[in-house]
Amino acid sequence: MPSLLDMRRRIRSVRSTQQITKAMKMVAAAKLKRAQDRVVAARPFAQKMSEVLENLSSRISEDFSHPLLDERGDEKYLLVVITADRGLCGAFNSNIVKTAQNFMQENEGKSFQIIPIGRKGRDFFRRRKMLFPTEYINLTSKGRAEHSDAVRIAEDIIKLFTEDASIDKVFLIYSEFKSVLAQKPVIQQLLPVQRRKNDTNEPHAEYIFEQPPNEIFGKLLPKQIETQIYHALLESVASEQGSRMTAMDSATKNAGELIDKLTLTMNRIRQATITKEIIEVVSGASAL
Repeated sequence: MPSLLDMRRRIRSVRSTQQITKAMKMVAAAKLKRAQDRVVAARPFAQKMSEVLENLSSRISEDFSHPLLDERGDEKYLLVVITADRGLCGAFNSNIVKTAQNFMQENEGKSFQIIPIGRKGRDFFRRRKMLFPTEYINLTSKGRAEHSDAVRIAEDIIKLFTEDASIDKVFLIYSEFKSVLAQKPVIQQLLPVQRRKNDTNEPHAEYIFEQPPNEIFGKLLPKQIETQIYHALLESVASEQGSRMTAMDSATKNAGELIDKLTLTMNRIRQATITKEIIEVVSGASAL
């Protein structure tokens, strides 16, 4: 049976851990509020950008060509996987990694390269000897995503796709923020941009283009890739902080329950010790 001193040490240790997890929960809650506001503000822009491109895609001529529309084979995939740089955020990282693994299993027989965004995904796939054309670490470690980082990533991916014939398709895998308790892994085809077929029976939105649609469409395609990556980074940051807040809240509650159990055990040990001492005193008095 452990001594009273051992039990007191364990209780102090668990109580210190509880204070840390409580503080981490509060920090995650503050970061989540900022990240959630940025996600909500960015979603309308991303949606409207997609609508404009869809409208332009249906207006451009059939013989229009662009490197980002270049349809290739269906054998060589590049996966852009967005994870966190740190742990202690529940199943956030494992869900993204599992989604990427399931996607590779479903497409067995195809070759894969991975661009990890985040230390956890990088470390996981590095241990499995995956090929990295490039990697991005510590972009979201401070709890926010910068548009300049999304522009840099988009430029690198576009350069890889247009100059490297060993890539047929590029997919983006990230976590979409639904709520504090719910984050949904998403697989989105990034390249080649899927071209919308011209349907003359479908009404168009009333856009007025000063330049020819072909010219505008060609200039907006790289911007669309930047927008998709930036939006994915924002969603991932919000999902990470929501998952961390939930995990730390659960850890704090579990620590409280463990403290209660240890305190009860300590009281029983102390009661047993006192009872034993009383018996020894009584037995000694009787012997005298």
